[in-house]
Amino acid sequence: MGFNHLKFMKIAIEEGKKAGQIDEVPIGAVLVAKTCEVIATAHNQMIRLSDPTAHAEILALRSAGRISGNYRLAGTTLYITVEPCVMCMGAIINARIYRVVFGAKDPKWGAAGSLYDFASDRRFNHHPEIIGGICEEECKRLMQEFFKQRR
Repeated sequence: MGFNHLKFMKIAIEEGKKAGQIDEVPIGAVLVAKTCEVIATAHNQMIRLSDPTAHAEILALRSAGRISGNYRLAGTTLYITVEPCVMCMGAIINARIYRVVFGAKDPKWGAAGSLYDFASDRRFNHHPEIIGGICEEECKRLMQEFFKQRR
């Protein structure tokens, strides 16, 4: 069964828009099972929850862990509108996520190839597959419009 990266990234983009509507940085995430079933969706909520760890990725992983009863989410694919940061890549590796698919690169914080490349670091015990650039322009635009409105 093949993954439809565009379909799942569109869901992540909708989650990102939800974050922007509540004045959070518009990043969305979707965790998908091997069966192509959506397990969890989330968007940034750091301000709303007064929690610096409330990134979309972390919230999606927490939700999936509660649903599955397991912190290991082997075989899953995580779709994110923006390249994950160091904290989120650490959680992704700990959760044993099989694949990370992201939209826009993050040259200031990215840990999936831009600033750091955690997935290729052989010192870690897990190495998720990384696919970047899915709906890249739409994901970039979502971020640019958000920050343009704030200036």
